[in-house]
Amino acid sequence: MSLSLYDLVHFALMAAGFALFAYFLYTWASRQEVGRRYRPAMHAGLCLAAIATVSYLVLFAKWDSGFTLVDGVYEPNAEARFTGSTRYPDWAVTVPLLTVELLAVCSLTGRRARNLRATAMAAAFLMILTGYVGAQLVADGRDRTALVVWGLVSTAFFAYLYVALIGAVRASIPHMGREAGVSLRNATVVLLGSFGVYPLVYAIPVFADVTPAWSATMQVAYSAADVVAKVGFGLLVHKVALLRTAEDVAAGVDTHPEPVWLSNVHHSEGVLPEVRHPHGHSAPELLREREGHDDGVRGGATRTASDRG
Repeated sequence: MSLSLYDLVHFALMAAGFALFAYFLYTWASRQEVGRRYRPAMHAGLCLAAIATVSYLVLFAKWDSGFTLVDGVYEPNAEARFTGSTRYPDWAVTVPLLTVELLAVCSLTGRRARNLRATAMAAAFLMILTGYVGAQLVADGRDRTALVVWGLVSTAFFAYLYVALIGAVRASIPHMGREAGVSLRNATVVLLGSFGVYPLVYAIPVFADVTPAWSATMQVAYSAADVVAKVGFGLLVHKVALLRTAEDVAAGVDTHPEPVWLSNVHHSEGVLPEVRHPHGHSAPELLREREGHDDGVRGGATRTASDRG
């Protein structure tokens, strides 16, 4: 592998790892901004960002130690193969978590939500597992027949996942505001669109010999798709969760202690839950005012649930 190709993959792995770590920090810092109803989406995002960050640390170390510089060219050694196999355990956990993240901001409830979440997670896991068998286990991923057969099995789970998630989103959009619905649709397009990159890269060894250029292309494509699927999608899910939190507060079906702002636009006031006295009747907590200052910081009022009428 040439120096430029090696450095390109080096850059892609490092940039993806940094992006995932930044997303982990952002999600951790902003997880309380959304209502309790939508926090499972934030928790799923935190888990997958942490796992993916560690995965990219391992990938970077394996790539760094998997090649030896000989006469100005990087030659792969025995550890080079593990650069590919490291990705599949990551995906086996993070792809099911991506389905949890999406479904957590949909409008499905009760048994229907539980059943769909379980089947989507199972399909996502089996999609990755069967792809792993073809790409890594059978003949070290060099058997084209095995690649095709296991790729088709993986595609069956892939197709179910598309149908299930699109169905959940389509059923949910009429039950939320227009802006939240558009953002949910965009998040779904980003997620499922990025999912489409993986089978295309998987199919490269079926139709071409994996030269150093193809190997570098595969690593860069996987890294870019990971960032889009986890970071880009996650930020859109966070936006949906914020908008739906504001909608719930405005409709009086939930409380949230702080005003909801998004892109400097005020979407709802903060509303505190009612405090119940020992004698059984309720009384509102004190109104907390957040005064604006001369430095341009916007203020907002925090109300109680009983003040919304």
